[in-house]
Amino acid sequence: MNDAHQNQSHVSPPCVLVIFGAAGDLTKRKLIPALYNLKHSNLLSDNFAVVGVARAEMNDDEFRRRLRDDMKQFATEEIDEKEWQWLSDRLYYLSGDFEDEDTYQRVKARLAELDQEHQTGGNYCFYLSSAPQYFAPIVEQLGRVELTKEDADHWRRVVIEKPFGRDLESARELNREIQQVLKEDQIYRIDHYLGKETVQNILVFRFGNSIFEPIWNRRYIDSVQITAAEKVGVEQRGGYYESAGALRDMVPNHLLQLVTLTAMEPPISFKADAVRDEQVKILHAIQCPSPEEASRRTVRGQYDAGEIDGQPEPAYRDEANVANESTTETFIALKLLIDNWRWADVPFYLRTGKRLAVRDTEIAIRFKRAPFIMFRDTPVERLPSNRLVLHIQPDEGILVRFGAKIPGPTMKIGPVDMDFDYEDYFGDTPSTGYERLLHDCMVGDATLFQRADQVEAGWTVVEPIQKAWSTEPPPNFPNYKAGTWGPKEADELLAKDDRSWEDTHDIRKKGKAAEK
Repeated sequence: MNDAHQNQSHVSPPCVLVIFGAAGDLTKRKLIPALYNLKHSNLLSDNFAVVGVARAEMNDDEFRRRLRDDMKQFATEEIDEKEWQWLSDRLYYLSGDFEDEDTYQRVKARLAELDQEHQTGGNYCFYLSSAPQYFAPIVEQLGRVELTKEDADHWRRVVIEKPFGRDLESARELNREIQQVLKEDQIYRIDHYLGKETVQNILVFRFGNSIFEPIWNRRYIDSVQITAAEKVGVEQRGGYYESAGALRDMVPNHLLQLVTLTAMEPPISFKADAVRDEQVKILHAIQCPSPEEASRRTVRGQYDAGEIDGQPEPAYRDEANVANESTTETFIALKLLIDNWRWADVPFYLRTGKRLAVRDTEIAIRFKRAPFIMFRDTPVERLPSNRLVLHIQPDEGILVRFGAKIPGPTMKIGPVDMDFDYEDYFGDTPSTGYERLLHDCMVGDATLFQRADQVEAGWTVVEPIQKAWSTEPPPNFPNYKAGTWGPKEADELLAKDDRSWEDTHDIRKKGKAAEK
């Protein structure tokens, strides 16, 4: 079957995508380029339209021109003018205040017009790209004007961006508020990390290859490390970041999603709830330490001025909209333990931060060393442990490191790296990371979106850390320079367990250089 026929069977149904907060960065950087890429892949229905809603005063033509200018900067490939025109003709804009009831009446009227013009069948997907305090009010107002009401002829879905709450209680309250209007299967809590090909491939890699699943347990695995490192600082998001910090911004969603996909048991199928049932079990199995123990298992940091790629970078406290004496963390490292049969006593080490040495997100599996007995009378002093590294961004791929005998008359073992790169093997597919997620929402596949109990379970893991930090003074910030790998205490966290952080970024970089 050729690609055209395959794509035709996966074309999204007729619908209108309504973006609340359409004048913001997410729309121009990710959502519109993602929709363009979906059109380029023939995955959007001809009966499709987009309505942007925001406070800024614009008409349809101004909205289209603005996004066309933005595409010059944020498109992931050269723009095909015919395909852009197709999308542009389906872009509409409505100016309004999210707290004004009249805004939603005008949205309803515009959607009725577009149903007739584009034959979208009354199917609406509402994307909340607004500030978090508007999530519940927008849903409530949509319910009041009956835009969330479904029947046999049409569907209505709401996509909610992070952060979903600030702590466990606020997440529960937000769930209660939106569930008064929406059924759970209408709610799509989005995490853009899950749009990455390697993240999606974790389940295929684990459960579709019989050579890995038998060794994916405490008998063979020594430890798991998950790193989400960013070279950028807070950019223009200082105001938001001051109220969030690295813990709230990254751990309950991105990092714990990667933990669950790495650690979960095989689901009975790849249906959304079957997968999410197993993810929730892992979150509930994560050990809930006392505040004192939680404090010992975490490290927090804040970046100082430094250099990245030879360019000077400011301290966090010198960024726009950041307090001069801010105690907000821009880095966190932590140790988690999962209390179940598969993972008992296997530590999961997580770290994430701003202004680090490289941009790199990966899951590194370190296996236990083989018995040394047969090598004790040879020059081999220590057997290396095997590694399996799933690279999520920026270069998606999988690396396996194992030992092999170095040619020569004596017994010497050297590391061998087998490095699979998605782009080298499958070609470069333009992607923002949102294509799959937007498409899944339109077709009704919630597998890669968080369910209410997942969100609350994630905050349950974070809550002991929040309590521990609230009762102790913050570290003497800033405590790491921009362009480094974070505070020295992060290395000490692993050194206490006689382990160290993996550094596979340089391994892959050297390997690619050697290939060239």
